[in-house]
Amino acid sequence: MQMTFVLTILIGAPIVAILSAFTVLPGWGARASFAIQVGAPIWLCTSIALFLYEKRRVGNEADTEEEREPTDTDTDTA
Repeated sequence: MQMTFVLTILIGAPIVAILSAFTVLPGWGARASFAIQVGAPIWLCTSIALFLYEKRRVGNEADTEEEREPTDTDTDTA
């Protein structure tokens, strides 16, 4: 979750700032509404991308562990 938050801020803040430069936003309510309307899809896309990345990364680690040779510490002798 922390990585989703950080990447959403790093990616989303510049996008929201650029898009807001071309939009008339008369008050703070309009600015907040605009930020939510633009930021929500950015957060959704970022969270889905990070979920898929992490799922793939964890899957690759599991494949690597299955391929490695067992060691003495891997067997339970007690």
